[in-house]
Amino acid sequence: MDAKTLRRTLGRGRLYESILETVGDTPVIRINNLGPKGVRLYVKAEFFNPAASVKDRLALNIIEAAERSGALKPGQTVIEATSGNTGIGLAMVCAQKGYPLVVTMADSFSIERRRLMRMFGAKVVLTPRAQKGIGMYRKAAELARAHGWFLARQFETEANADIHEATTAREIVGDFAGDRLDYVVTGYGTGGTVTGLARVLRRERPETKIILSEPANAQLIGSGAPQKRGADGSPAESHPAFEPHPIQGWTPDFIPKVLQEAIDGLGYDDLVPVSGADGIAWARKLAQKEGILTGVSGGSTVAVAMGIAERAEPGTVILAMLPDTGERYLSTPLFEAIPEDMDDEERAISGSTPGCQMT
Repeated sequence: MDAKTLRRTLGRGRLYESILETVGDTPVIRINNLGPKGVRLYVKAEFFNPAASVKDRLALNIIEAAERSGALKPGQTVIEATSGNTGIGLAMVCAQKGYPLVVTMADSFSIERRRLMRMFGAKVVLTPRAQKGIGMYRKAAELARAHGWFLARQFETEANADIHEATTAREIVGDFAGDRLDYVVTGYGTGGTVTGLARVLRRERPETKIILSEPANAQLIGSGAPQKRGADGSPAESHPAFEPHPIQGWTPDFIPKVLQEAIDGLGYDDLVPVSGADGIAWARKLAQKEGILTGVSGGSTVAVAMGIAERAEPGTVILAMLPDTGERYLSTPLFEAIPEDMDDEERAISGSTPGCQMT
């Protein structure tokens, strides 16, 4: 752009009837300053969803599918167990549609998440971190039974993978129409993203390899141990390979039923573990070198994508999913090295002129 050219925008060409109409159609963005030359690396920035995460998609579809089926009645309370992003998405949807929402969440997840849900008007019931994800899951089911509330069941419902098949995958196919797409990299929380992507990409872009990732210290799939389930597909107990990890939103302490379709149907080509430290490091690099603010899960997918890029042939095209924004990690290790006060270099800059200095 030369000095005389002003950036112009023309609007979206439509007016939106509610915030819910803005879910989806998130952009695919090229990574320019990181990674080896000769390889094109892109990210799908799911923080462009209105409540800033990929979970807005399933939150909206869970509620609207339940409305269509009659499972959710007008004014009925919705309840769900969540590590945060699904709860935030549900809180946004329920606020707009007028449903009360109760969320159960282990107290190990970031404070920002529970405050965001409460900002949207939801009630957040904390559960002991020692009881892990399965504890908050059982608490939600218990409350739903006791009060006659609608349990969203993000880990089992068909509405989860269905929305990724209908939107996320279709967006990727459309954005890469006529172009190469050699790899798509994603992690899993519920498994809806990878399951929905596999349904479409296996059929329409069979040359595209789907790479699934999970935390290196909590390799549930990689362990080969099956998940014990109840008759409804819900987890009967914690998976034996689970350990606490810093990649919030990824890999609860059980293998969700939604993910089982991708496991059983070979919905991915390779399973690559990633450390939380690498996820944090790459999230910081994305912010500092690309101006892209994402969470630890986004940093983790990029870490895996960079490993692929370093071994790839020139011309290879890679897409990494960025599930959410970095702002809901302010109280987590992602930001612990980011100071609140001025460092020595900043003090030196301030002292280079005489006015308005801190004492």
